[in-house]
Amino acid sequence: MNHGDSMTGLEELPIRDDLRGLSPYGAPQLDVPVRLNTNENSYPVPEAVVEAIGKAVAAELRDLNRYPDRDAVALRADLAGYLGHGLTVDGVWAANGSNEIQQQLLQAFGGPGRSALGFTPAYSMHPLLALGTGTRWVPARRDVDFGLTADEAVAQVREHRPDVVFLCSPNNPTGTALDPAVVAAVLDVAPGMVVVDEAYAEFARPGTVSALAVLPGHPRLVVTRTMSKAFGFAGGRLGYLAADPAVVAAVQLVRLPYHLSALTQAAARAALAHRDVLLGTVTAIMQQRDRIVTELRGRGLRVADSDANFVLYSVGGDQAEAWQAMLAHGVLVRDVGLPGWLRVTAGTPAETDAFLAAMDKTRLAGPPAPQPRPKGSAR
Repeated sequence: MNHGDSMTGLEELPIRDDLRGLSPYGAPQLDVPVRLNTNENSYPVPEAVVEAIGKAVAAELRDLNRYPDRDAVALRADLAGYLGHGLTVDGVWAANGSNEIQQQLLQAFGGPGRSALGFTPAYSMHPLLALGTGTRWVPARRDVDFGLTADEAVAQVREHRPDVVFLCSPNNPTGTALDPAVVAAVLDVAPGMVVVDEAYAEFARPGTVSALAVLPGHPRLVVTRTMSKAFGFAGGRLGYLAADPAVVAAVQLVRLPYHLSALTQAAARAALAHRDVLLGTVTAIMQQRDRIVTELRGRGLRVADSDANFVLYSVGGDQAEAWQAMLAHGVLVRDVGLPGWLRVTAGTPAETDAFLAAMDKTRLAGPPAPQPRPKGSAR
């Protein structure tokens, strides 16, 4: 091998043709005073939970020479207990974040010669997961106000007949939960699997119905969740699904052996044991979300209704310039690629104060000169 001064470029490798020219998924991890771009829980893990997780992890250290429980049975039982709805360990599966859960679903039910459909704008990882698994992606449509009716959804599913349908409720980046009638209607006509991504379910407004309620009798329905958001466990990387036990058996055919480390399992179980404490921030975050919606609408901006821990709002102009302007004032929000719209995470009251102050300053001053951004990063 030639170890000269020149470095090999990605384009020089025999990479798959459908991956050429692409950039990795990701949001900027910039050192700014207020980071409200990745929908993290702004509240740190409480000290009592830190101690409990530390003890649980320490108890696993001596046996790290052994593989972990390959099927994470105890963790899955704890997750089933948290979800309720009559679920048992056989109907729950866990992995390193809900992204890995959804990748496993596409490995099992998608793949070459098969297709997956999602109603855009929606979670931007879904088409990338489809690409990575060789699944053809079908971008279905929402209406101009980002809504989705049962009739619209059914018509597009019938037209494309996908092997996997993704429904996000609450939807990312728009924030609004789906009418349960949409899920029911899609289930009636979809020829394959229906995956309802409920990553932000804990933040939904009162009265919102989870797809967990319709799991019985629907073996092609899958509900995916995460501990990253409401639990403030983003660094722990733990996602999970609830489904018919046959679905769990299917994803076990494609999961990597020992995919969940003993440390991850122990930390997640300790967090679940202290869920009342961890979920204690949800109400405070919802209050800030609703405050952002009210304040921005009071400033004359269009704002999408939100059942999540973030808000999508219209900037009344070029969203790239507006993103730069907010960054110049020390506030990092997210450009999700929707012309004229930006997304902001609901955090602490102080973070909301800073966001609203930056909004007012940028609207008075206009856009500043562009600032350098990390090469290859998404907003």
